[in-house]
Order: sequence, then C-alpha cells, then structure tokens
Amino acid sequence: MKHKQEEYVRGDVHTNTAENFFSIFKRGMHGVYQHCSEKHLHRYLAEFDSRCSNRAKLGVDDGERTARALSASPMERLTTEWPYGKSRPKAKEASEKD
Repeated sequence: MKHKQEEYVRGDVHTNTAENFFSIFKRGMHGVYQHCSEKHLHRYLAEFDSRCSNRAKLGVDDGERTARALSASPMERLTTEWPYGKSRPKAKEASEKD
C-alpha cells in the first residue's frame, strides 16, 4: 500500500483488515487471556487467525467451521508433562478416600 499516494485498498486487501485483526487480538489478550508467554504466542495467533478465516461474513457456517476444526485436529489424545519436572501425583485408591 502506498498511503502517500492515497492508496488504501488493493483488490481485496485493505489496511483496515490488518488493523482489525490486531485490534481483536489485543482485546482478546488483555480481556480473555491476560498473559501469553513468547513461547506460546504462535498458538494464540493461530487461534485468532482461525477465528478470522472461518467467520460467518466469509460464508462459513457453524457446520463448516466444525468440519474444518475436526479435519485439522490430530484425532488422538493430547498429553502434557507435569510442570517443573515433577512426577504426577498418584490418585488415591477408593479405600483411601475420605
């Protein structure tokens, strides 16, 4: 875009589109998530990109959005390590419960 030449739109590309995306992203980070480490920033951006790319204004209804989300998922159980290198605490057996 060449703003000095009063160019603000080129085909389907608008400067407002990028400004809107980052405005919504900032609002989400301050309002919903409140903190995001640099390590996970790419995940938050991917989520907001997915929201932006799969919205009703682009003709994506709830059924299509669900189908896209399921086709992108690995369809396997997600696991994480217990924090700080500690081992996961063992569950109490039925006889030990209060």
